[in-house]
Amino acid sequence: MKAFVIPAIDVKGGKLVRLLRGEFEKSTVYDEKPEVWAARFDELGFKRLHLVDLDGAKEGKPVNLETLRRVRRAFGGLLQVGGGIRSFESARTLFEEGADLVVVGTLAVKNPAEFEKILEAFPGRVVLAVDAKGGRVAVGGWREESSLTPEELAVRFDSKPVWGYLYTLVERDGTLGGVDVKPYGRFKRVTSKPVLASGGVASKEDLVKLKPVVDGVVVGRAIYEGRINLEEL
Repeated sequence: MKAFVIPAIDVKGGKLVRLLRGEFEKSTVYDEKPEVWAARFDELGFKRLHLVDLDGAKEGKPVNLETLRRVRRAFGGLLQVGGGIRSFESARTLFEEGADLVVVGTLAVKNPAEFEKILEAFPGRVVLAVDAKGGRVAVGGWREESSLTPEELAVRFDSKPVWGYLYTLVERDGTLGGVDVKPYGRFKRVTSKPVLASGGVASKEDLVKLKPVVDGVVVGRAIYEGRINLEEL
């Protein structure tokens, strides 16, 4: 299960936090030093880590680079980094700082030509973030709604060299409300590439529900609030 579960480290002001449904004013601080958790995940044998620069998502460019460096030193597995990657230069900077993959969403919707420039330079190293809110793809740090459905976004780029997709159900994110597997099943039907799920995980039972449907699951609050026993995974 440790190859299936991807712990999330969301960073705001250099601290490890979780937001409720992506709302900045509804944040909970879990640790002053995100790298401490990165080291723990490494020791426990997790293969992949999901790092989000929340300040970067708001500002439109990477902000917490020093935190990224510390997390990179602490974690030996695959590190995927998202938040504020709105240009080729931002993506290149994150790769230079040690990211194995970058997670990009807004750019693919608002500036597809720039997004494809990243794909051409770093084939197979870009995860396309599909953030679903009200049945549409949300962009700009989840504060704006596009006209695209998640499936339409996937079809648009599936023939391109994206690694795969991170599909987040925004309304469930950070709620500990449990998972809804149906949207992921619909999404999987339009792509042959890996799909990672995110949003609402509250227990090991949620992980069991998702295992037959998706290729991995990003988990945050359920870990930090002890809902999931990491040693038992």
